[in-house]
Amino acid sequence: MQKGCKRGENMNRKKLFALMADKGMTQADLADKAGLSRTAIYGVMTKGRKPTPPTLGKIAKALGVKPSELLDM
Repeated sequence: MQKGCKRGENMNRKKLFALMADKGMTQADLADKAGLSRTAIYGVMTKGRKPTPPTLGKIAKALGVKPSELLDM
């Protein structure tokens, strides 16, 4: 498990949307870059699903940030 990331923590969706907008990324772009399904990205972004630590890590890496930067703290 990654430091600062507990299973099932809430992702800060506002921050996620802002980072994607800054990079001109769509949900499909993020899914492709993170190596995740579009369904997984959709679930985290719009359904409020809590990502697992590996999923959070992939999303963070695709956006060029630390996983902890995407969490509600």
